[in-house]
Amino acid sequence: MTQISRDDVLYLAQLSSLELDETEIDGLQADLSNILGYVQQLNKLDTTNVEPTYQVTGLSSVWRDDTVIDFGISRQELLALSPEVVDNQIKVPKVL
Repeated sequence: MTQISRDDVLYLAQLSSLELDETEIDGLQADLSNILGYVQQLNKLDTTNVEPTYQVTGLSSVWRDDTVIDFGISRQELLALSPEVVDNQIKVPKVL
């Protein structure tokens, strides 16, 4: 099993802007060592004939082309239906 030093934990905490007390440092040291030990087990797997998987849903492109759909009403007609218009835009109440 890979051992993580106390200095490694303190360095990671500093990078993460975390303040840790003594018990948290010891706990994280054990947890990180266990995680790295598990990853080392995964590295032992034979993946010689396994092709990398980059896309699991079968979709080739989730983006669609931008197309304008004309519903038979002009911008000016829609703006005329709104209660208040400012600079050719519909004014709405503040959300925040």
